[in-house]
Amino acid sequence: MPPVPTRPTLTTLKLEVRDGVATVTLDRAELLNAFDEQMQGELASVWQYLRHEDDVRAVVLTGSGEKAFCVGIDRAEIPETEYDPFTYEDPGRRLGPKAQGLWKPVVAAVNGMACGGAFYLLGESDIVIAAEHATFFDPHVTYGLPAAFEPVLLTGRVAFGDVLRMTLMGAHERVSAATALRIGLVSEVVAASELMTTATELAAVIASQPPTAVQASLRTMWAARNLTPDQATTLGNVFLQLGSSTKDRLQGQDAFANQPRAKWRLR
Repeated sequence: MPPVPTRPTLTTLKLEVRDGVATVTLDRAELLNAFDEQMQGELASVWQYLRHEDDVRAVVLTGSGEKAFCVGIDRAEIPETEYDPFTYEDPGRRLGPKAQGLWKPVVAAVNGMACGGAFYLLGESDIVIAAEHATFFDPHVTYGLPAAFEPVLLTGRVAFGDVLRMTLMGAHERVSAATALRIGLVSEVVAASELMTTATELAAVIASQPPTAVQASLRTMWAARNLTPDQATTLGNVFLQLGSSTKDRLQGQDAFANQPRAKWRLR
């Protein structure tokens, strides 16, 4: 039997579940939603909880306040002592939903500055939208740290040259929301006042659709990024069989034949 999900106790995050959509909010606005060890653990717990919570079919991820989505690691927690490279574990390993096995669609709503370790979250989100004042940059190299994990996560979303430029410019250049839209880092830019409404509406539409079909499609697309076209097509057939049933197909055919057409929005 699958484990019974237990809602975690949270101090650095907020979690709200309504009508099939979970809203996860990074809640350290006074520190621009930088993640400390506590937040890392809580994010891992939340993703694990949502993974097994059948009532949740889509997720919205955002930050508290109006200044920042997330500015990466809380630098107060960076040790001043030497570390052993053979036993070092990157602090971001617990941050991302995919790293924790959550295969329910995540819509990230970027409500301000997003930099450094924020790309652990954005790189594993499925849809990223941004407020008009949002900015993006990776300051690692400016402060003497190699940028490794974060740009690698972005290469599946953003063209190599744009990722490399952001990596090498460090804190000396910021990507605007408009530029982020052009290079594919985000898929939509809206006014700050419309950000959460837009993100929640997107998640609600996804949550309203058959969850097995949604998750099978999501897994296929993520797996395909690391495969050749032939391998991806073969794997897609496997997920097609796993995500389909006679009951699902008959329900879908009934919806097509007898229900009003879906209301759509033009982007």
